[in-house]
Amino acid sequence: MSVNREDAWPNRASKAILLIRILVGWVFLAEGIQKFLFPDSLGVGRFVKIGIPWPQVMAPFVGVVEIACGSLLLVGLLTRLMTVPLLIDIVVALYSTKIVTFAKIAFWGTLHEARIDVSMLLGLIFLPLVGGGAWSVDAWLAERRNAIHA
Repeated sequence: MSVNREDAWPNRASKAILLIRILVGWVFLAEGIQKFLFPDSLGVGRFVKIGIPWPQVMAPFVGVVEIACGSLLLVGLLTRLMTVPLLIDIVVALYSTKIVTFAKIAFWGTLHEARIDVSMLLGLIFLPLVGGGAWSVDAWLAERRNAIHA
């Protein structure tokens, strides 16, 4: 049986998009929850340590943003929109925890410490370009909308 490569490509692309959504959504969801579970080391205490202003407000705010946006990325709802606050989040995280310490731990140490943040940044750049993919609530809603207007 021969496989039509043109028919196989959209299915593979959808699977790849789903994997990236799961990867990015899961990491942000887990990190947001941990800001509340471990406030001294990952929440308010961490925000105080790295010099984020108003840490008692910002840590819970960031935790809620990560939980909400991460959850919506997991199911593929409002995928492109949910990447915006998370892009801001990860850029601030990279700057405040990696770029600022670059002079202290040098180039290779910074690359090592930033590997997850850079991976999340690249995933967050990828998702607005391609959307949630065929296996997302976004796609299901688009199909329903098209069926109603057809």
